[in-house]
Amino acid sequence: MLRVFTTIAAIFLVLLFGGLLAGGYMLWQMNQDLPDYSKLANYEPPVMTRVHAGDGTLIAEYAKERRLYVPISVIPKRVIDAFLAAEDKNFYSHGGVDASGIARAMVDNIINIVNDRRLAGASTITQQVARNFLLNSDRTLTRKLKEALIALRLEKAYTKDKILELYLNEIYLGMGSYGVAAAAQIYFDKPLDQLTVAECAYLASLPKAPSNYQPYDHRDRAIGRRNWVISRMQEDGFITAEEAAAGRDEPFNVTLRPVGLQLVDAEYFVEEVRRELYAKYGEQKLYEGGLSVRTTIDTHLQGIARASLRKGLTDYDMRHGYRGPLAKLQPGANWQDALQKQAFADDLAPWTLGVVLELTPQAAKIGLRPEKLDNGKFATGIKMGAIPFSEMSWARQSIKDQYLGPVIKQPSDALAIGDVVYVEPIYKKKGDAEPDHYALRQVPAVNGAVIAMDPHTGRVLAMQGGFSFDQSEFNRAVQAMRQPGSSFKPFVYAAALDHGFTPASLVLDAPFVMDQGPGLALWKPENYEHDFFGPSTLRFGIEHSRNVMTVRLAQNIGMDTIVDYAHRFGIMDNMSPVLSMALGAGETTLIKLAAAYAILDNGGHKVQPTLIDRVQDRWGRVVYRHDDRPCAACNADWANQPPPELPDTREQVENPQTAYQMTSMLEGVIQRGTGQIIKSVPVPLAGKTGTSSDERDAWFMGYSPNLVVGVFVGYDNPTPLGHAETGGRTAAPIFRDIMQQAIGSQPAIPFRIPPGINLVKVDLKTGQLASSSGSNVILEAFKDGTEPQTSSASPSVGVVTGTPVSGLDNPSGTPQPGAGTAINSGTGGLY
Repeated sequence: MLRVFTTIAAIFLVLLFGGLLAGGYMLWQMNQDLPDYSKLANYEPPVMTRVHAGDGTLIAEYAKERRLYVPISVIPKRVIDAFLAAEDKNFYSHGGVDASGIARAMVDNIINIVNDRRLAGASTITQQVARNFLLNSDRTLTRKLKEALIALRLEKAYTKDKILELYLNEIYLGMGSYGVAAAAQIYFDKPLDQLTVAECAYLASLPKAPSNYQPYDHRDRAIGRRNWVISRMQEDGFITAEEAAAGRDEPFNVTLRPVGLQLVDAEYFVEEVRRELYAKYGEQKLYEGGLSVRTTIDTHLQGIARASLRKGLTDYDMRHGYRGPLAKLQPGANWQDALQKQAFADDLAPWTLGVVLELTPQAAKIGLRPEKLDNGKFATGIKMGAIPFSEMSWARQSIKDQYLGPVIKQPSDALAIGDVVYVEPIYKKKGDAEPDHYALRQVPAVNGAVIAMDPHTGRVLAMQGGFSFDQSEFNRAVQAMRQPGSSFKPFVYAAALDHGFTPASLVLDAPFVMDQGPGLALWKPENYEHDFFGPSTLRFGIEHSRNVMTVRLAQNIGMDTIVDYAHRFGIMDNMSPVLSMALGAGETTLIKLAAAYAILDNGGHKVQPTLIDRVQDRWGRVVYRHDDRPCAACNADWANQPPPELPDTREQVENPQTAYQMTSMLEGVIQRGTGQIIKSVPVPLAGKTGTSSDERDAWFMGYSPNLVVGVFVGYDNPTPLGHAETGGRTAAPIFRDIMQQAIGSQPAIPFRIPPGINLVKVDLKTGQLASSSGSNVILEAFKDGTEPQTSSASPSVGVVTGTPVSGLDNPSGTPQPGAGTAINSGTGGLY
């Protein structure tokens, strides 16, 4: 027996020793293969880029992992306590591996095996950091051993606070959020320091399996897990019994914050900012670099621009008739399900979908699309409404997009039962909870854009690139190349003013014909109204947008000069030097044209349009600033000294006197000319209408002393807008509505008059000095030395025509009555 026992003992010792050697070797080998944990010292996790408005409002976030990295020093103790209670109560006392936790897990797992449940882990927070950062999530013994080895090393290399900081910023907590700061915002729309005990406990319940405690699909399970964490916090002494009871009784209210875009009004602006950041910094820096971007957008003005453009496009569309319902439901169909399945662009809100259920002589009764909740599901219950006849009387049939059908006299003339249509809620007064009724609507087939800019800096304050971003991401403010039409004319007139003309110079408004060469038809530009006024002042020509006068003016000063001005003002780089270009036959974008008008507004300084003021990296260092003017004194300590003066580094591309003369003439466009619809806005405004050939593009470009606004309306495939749909009718009302809401209630600020300008009373029609006041007398802006000298002397006149053609434009060369040698003295001469 002794021999047997000795033999067994020897075998056991050999096996034990061999096992220890094998285990030791395995651990040694595993230790050699461990990943390098030293990189955690300089760890820069993927952090989302955040985009802010000019006033600091968050307007967008870009990220692959939605994370906000926060140092441990600013994470509230309440949040830390909740995670320690839920995940690792002995975190500050163990050395990376918790022996008592392992023993507890072994006991629990015996019960789990008996009950066929998933085995519980015993990983400490340090082990989770090792797994999340350096390993994978395979449920193998090798991975668990490596995890423990790395945890032991981490505890020696880093402080407990550093390890906890890494954990609380890296852990995935569901709904696309990584780290506690991002999760607090996504689930509760709060910063960490505003979370309640119950909210902290819910976040701490998520690391194990976020999808199992999702607040909508598993609400009861989520509440149960939250309350378990609260109980653990009480047991571990982190909170009192009273705080625990209050936490368990607290209603479980989750306020899911929208991800990505935070300001629906700014979709086009935000996307253009994203494109610029992507081009400047690349994909990784944009989505993982934690950039902080301060943009130029004025959120209030952006809302005005968006609403005004949509109203203007809708008004135009209603003038051109009703194109029919979106869909038609068959009798007996489940209309609620049908409306939920019907495609609907969310950014059309407050519009919604309705189905016609009943028609009476006075109204159409409709069933409304159920409200869509934050979790993407639809509210239950039936919601009804009505469209009175007065809100659909516009809906005459659109015939081939060219003609209107007969006037409708009752709802059944436009609608039928089962029609699925867009409707807009109409309220009796602002602030009402429920609409009084609904109005029939349709998404316009036409589109357009608005841009608002600070004329002194080029900062883009508002940008709306279309009716609906969800339906079309094409940004017509920056991407659409369109013909500016007559909105280009001010730059032709500016060139003339720089070449000896004055606002009172006379130009012949009469038929013009040009021989374009062998085999080409005669070019005969016409005025929009097909009439002529004879000799007329430059002011009259721009105020009433006279095409023939503009052509004669361009021919006189030379198209090479006009091409130079188009390039100098940043409108077009390679404009063809042909006369039709003086009428806006070239192509440009709305943002370029707005920047050109800013030059007229600010006294001749060129500005570079920008959507971004500055960019900071994740550490707060400024890596880009639009305003790059040097200012050494800006960092000086304050000692009651005068504020530092910043140099004006803007390029002077037009002299201030010409810029003001053009501004004065463009004020006349609004007071007496093609933009009179804007005259109701009670502040000084200047601007110009624009309509391209066949009314394919409608523009209004205008400004106040401190705000430039440009409006474009047109079909994406350039087709005629329709008879009389000019810039003055289609685009100008949008400009008016924006200016009325943006600055209409502010004190009237006049345009700045530069030195070297004299205001002289002249006759509006003749441009000659006026000796008295009257409705036909205005104050005209003249540069020093160009003022008319007398009101009685007959002006020297001349005629500038196109290439003479037989039978037209005085082919004999005989001077017309009152004609003489062409002059550029600017004293009332005829050109």
